[in-house]
Amino acid sequence: MNAEAAKPATPGPLAPGHVTPAGTRRKSRPRLDLRRLGRAALLGPSSARDRLPDAIGHVVEAHRAHHPDADLEPLRRAYVLAESSHRGQMRKSGEPYITHPLAVTLILAELGAETTTLTASLLHDTVEDTDVTLDQVGEEFGEEVRYLVDGVTKLEKVDYGAAAEPETFRKMLVATGNDVRVMSIKLADRLHNMRTLGVMRPAKQERIAKVTRDVLIPLAERLGVQALKTELEDLVFAILHREEYEKTRELIVNNAAREDDPLADVADDVRKVLREADIPAEVLIRPRHFVSVHRVSRKRGPLRGADFGRLLVLVNEDADCYAVLGELHTCMTPVVSEFKDFIAVPKFNLYQSLHTAVAGDDGQVVEVLIRTHQMHKVAEAGVVALGNPYAAPPEEQSAGDGERVDPTRPGWLSRLLEWQQAAPDPDTFWSTLREDLAQDREITVFRPDGGALGLPEGATCVDAAYAQYGEDAHACIGARVNGRLATLSTVLKDGDTVQLLMDQDAASAPSREWLDHATTPAARIAIQRWLAAHPTAEDADTRSLADDVETPRPAGTEAPQPSGAYAPDPGRPAAAQVLVDRDGATVRLAGCCTPVPPDEVTGFAVRGGAVTVHRTECPAVARMKSAGRTEVGVRWGEGAECRVTLVAESFVRPHLLADLTEAMATEGAEIVSATVEPPERQQVRHTYTVQLPDAAQLPALMRAMRNVAGVYDVSRAQPQAQGD
Repeated sequence: MNAEAAKPATPGPLAPGHVTPAGTRRKSRPRLDLRRLGRAALLGPSSARDRLPDAIGHVVEAHRAHHPDADLEPLRRAYVLAESSHRGQMRKSGEPYITHPLAVTLILAELGAETTTLTASLLHDTVEDTDVTLDQVGEEFGEEVRYLVDGVTKLEKVDYGAAAEPETFRKMLVATGNDVRVMSIKLADRLHNMRTLGVMRPAKQERIAKVTRDVLIPLAERLGVQALKTELEDLVFAILHREEYEKTRELIVNNAAREDDPLADVADDVRKVLREADIPAEVLIRPRHFVSVHRVSRKRGPLRGADFGRLLVLVNEDADCYAVLGELHTCMTPVVSEFKDFIAVPKFNLYQSLHTAVAGDDGQVVEVLIRTHQMHKVAEAGVVALGNPYAAPPEEQSAGDGERVDPTRPGWLSRLLEWQQAAPDPDTFWSTLREDLAQDREITVFRPDGGALGLPEGATCVDAAYAQYGEDAHACIGARVNGRLATLSTVLKDGDTVQLLMDQDAASAPSREWLDHATTPAARIAIQRWLAAHPTAEDADTRSLADDVETPRPAGTEAPQPSGAYAPDPGRPAAAQVLVDRDGATVRLAGCCTPVPPDEVTGFAVRGGAVTVHRTECPAVARMKSAGRTEVGVRWGEGAECRVTLVAESFVRPHLLADLTEAMATEGAEIVSATVEPPERQQVRHTYTVQLPDAAQLPALMRAMRNVAGVYDVSRAQPQAQGD
């Protein structure tokens, strides 16, 4: 049974005595007395089943305000079923359990949710906590309601144990991918439980608050449901940061007691400006919520009156927004650095608005939000305000670049659903989900063909490669950002144009270093899966000795055979054959010095029966000897195939990378991996690891690369001294 109880959290943003920030009072209907209505539901006459129960009168009133022509019969039947099913069940506070689904439904009704969502909300705990089955819900209310109820129904701890919570969220997210109304109900459910968390043990309050902070609040932000997100933030703030909450509460109380209100004065000035310009507009004072006040106080230091709220200007048309902006910037003193246009470029969570700021006569800066009434509705309710996602015509559900046009299935959700399939382990899913949701800002980068990729802020070219190509991105060897060569570790900015350079070699493989540059779960999981499927002979001492600090063996060099020679998988590119003076030993060519015939080489035994082969001048050799590693005799066999790393130094010019790779291919070299460092002083450094069918071809390959226009030097990668 859903155990969150109905006593207010103490302290909590909504506790008795709560003071509205900035001293403003909002006109609203009286708060629903859930205790009284719940008892009425239990004690009322059971024969009154042909009329709308009084207990859901507030729900109906709120619903009709948004949907005046709604059919209320499903709500009546859903309430009757919920009330009879939960009859006798009590919350930990002692209130009838029916008060909970009623409160959740009222939250959604006030946000403007349509009838199907409200019907499912009334029934959302029946399958989990009563004898009602999903089949019964489907037969009585239809498949949509059945799907929504199933989506928010928790998995049993008896069956899933400690994995029940992460797997429940995975189930809800998958269901949300098909219908965002599932998450709308879950958010409203969590909001009411957070409002009524006071009777829980402090430890349980904190556990629920942390999950709310890490998962539910970011989801509310991404779905644009700001009305739920801000209240959840305040409730979490009150539980997890009680001292800071009390200080912030005191700041708000003291500000409300002030006689002067700079926000009210500036609001009057704005109304006068817009009235004289003949622009119909509603100017409201929008108080900051507790967490917002706390953030501003930490950023700005001591707060002034104008810091406790913003002005909200509501108009009828998009064009009126810009007209208001023009008047304010003309007739008042604008703070130009504060201007942001989220109408022309909406946020990834559907948010649209113009942001600006003006300075008052006393020097205080007042932030102003300008939007239409419809924008405001979406800003507050997000996807809830969009109604039924199934109402959109099927032909509008997808776009050619892979992102869905349907705003109820945003790109971030599609990406989340994709990577969660590759994270079967509940712990991996749970930790990765929190990391993903912590990236709360999104950028848009463009492909050369005009398509767009949505990525979290801080994403790199590695992330862009996996976002565009999936696991085919293993073959990415470089990128151009805004027309210039860039390394895969380059951090992208909003509006960048990214061209990803792909190797045609099917054996191309990601480097372990890519994990240091990947920020998106999709990229990290894909790279980790490849590395797990292609293990190297790394032993437990690899972190302390230089020879073992290597890039993972690409796909063409795995699975050495237990004999006295390196015998690669036939049909794949292989390293030159190495003979070892030790029976049954497997061989690994050290990545720090990339030995090839006819280099002088030596070997050292490592755990697992493996031998690492180094060039004799490699700095790691001295370190291995001083560490007491057993030296093993190695020599080149008759096979002439080899792998080598080359460094090309060149001047920056158009098509240089294409010309270089073409010259290498002409000489029969297969590019295994490549990196291109950021240009410096019109010079650029390329590093290529290539596979050659014959080591004797190496001098010709290097000459061919030097002959490419703009290339002034090509050399073997020198052994690098590496730290212990």
